[in-house]
Amino acid sequence: MNIAEERIERLASLAREATAECHDDRAREYVRLARRLAERNRVSLPEQFKRFTCDACDSYLRPGKNARVRLQSGHVVLTCDCGEQKRHPYDS
Repeated sequence: MNIAEERIERLASLAREATAECHDDRAREYVRLARRLAERNRVSLPEQFKRFTCDACDSYLRPGKNARVRLQSGHVVLTCDCGEQKRHPYDS
């Protein structure tokens, strides 16, 4: 694991902690930094990070707090407070 990937992991954990403590602006900044770092170093973001960040407003999604989770035929739908939706398949 190179330095950029380690820093992205650290920013993801900081964003998760900041959202848990209701510091949404700080969490949004951590998400933006992680995305910019991944683009500049041409590394992919971790799958867990991709799933729980909103592409539209860069907020870190916490189900029940700033995101709604619904199950529809064969996929999970995460809806952010801004209205953006993410769909992920699941096996039943």
